[in-house]
Parts: sequence; C-alpha cells; structure tokens
Amino acid sequence: MGHGGNVIDELTTDHREVEELFGKIEGLPSGHKDRKLYADQVTIELVRHSVAEEAYLYPAVREHVANGDALADKELEDHAEAEQIMKDLEGCAADDPEFDRLMGRLMSEIRSHVADEEGNLFPRLREACPPDALMELGDKVRQAKKTAPTRPHPSAPDKPPMNKLMAPGAGLVDRMRDALSGRGKAD
Repeated sequence: MGHGGNVIDELTTDHREVEELFGKIEGLPSGHKDRKLYADQVTIELVRHSVAEEAYLYPAVREHVANGDALADKELEDHAEAEQIMKDLEGCAADDPEFDRLMGRLMSEIRSHVADEEGNLFPRLREACPPDALMELGDKVRQAKKTAPTRPHPSAPDKPPMNKLMAPGAGLVDRMRDALSGRGKAD
C-alpha cells in the first residue's frame, strides 16, 4: 500500500484492494488452499488499515465533524468486531468448515463498514476538514501503515496515545513472524 493523495483517497484505495482480495477468495472453490493465502493477505491489509484509521482518521473525525465522537466510536466498534473475526480466522486452514463461515462474516462486516465510511463518514470529513489537513492526514496514514501490525491484536489499545505507542513494536514482531513463516506470500 501507499498510494498518495489525501486521507480519503488513500483509505478508499485500500477499500478497493481489500474488495479485490475478497473477489479472489470468492472465485475459488471452498477448501482451496489459496483461499487461506488471500485471507492472510486480507488480514494483513485490514489490520494495517485499521491501525492507521484508529491513530489518525478517527481523532480527526472527533475534532472536525459534528457528532464526531459518536461516529468514531461506532467505527471503532466495527473494527473490534472485524478484528475478533480475523483472530478466529487466523487459526483456520482453508479446508476447515469454520473458515468459510468466518470468511463470510468478515466480508459482510467489512463491506458494511466500507459502505458506512464511504457513504457517511468520508463525505462529512471532506466537508468539515480543510484540504491541506486531509493531505497531511493522508501522509500520516501512509506512514502509520508502514510500521503497523499485520496480525489482529483484539486486546491492543485502539485510541491515542497508547495505540500510537504500541503499534510499531507489535508491527515489528508481526512482520518478523510473517517473514519467518512466509505468511501472506504465495509458494
């Protein structure tokens, strides 16, 4: 990832990339080993995306958007639900009967979350936040994704300042584990 542009463009591009991976999963028969590969790639992208949103997007929503606290809190609830599903999915092989059920729940949760962000939150933020602030947020989100964890950590803090302090360390450990295991990489 790392696309350029303002925070809304950056996050919308992330949404399209995740949807593309969902399509690859849906295009394969149940039990196919590559479904796990794509599920791991989805998880990596979603965790990085979520960590960046929690560190920078939602604080900006709280600051700039009317009723921003309630909006941000709802988005954080969505993230918590998705993160728990990803954590449960982590231990499933592609041919595990639980894999399809959990993947279906994750796709449903993420698609609903994306529709809400793109249809409600993003337009409200674009209207309330100056363009230069949106560009700066885009830069911060891109930087956060570079050091963010790649595995779900449901008990990790999701609000500043603790999330900003914990994420880089967890991210380093996750990336080392991924490199050693080959997680998210095709054979």
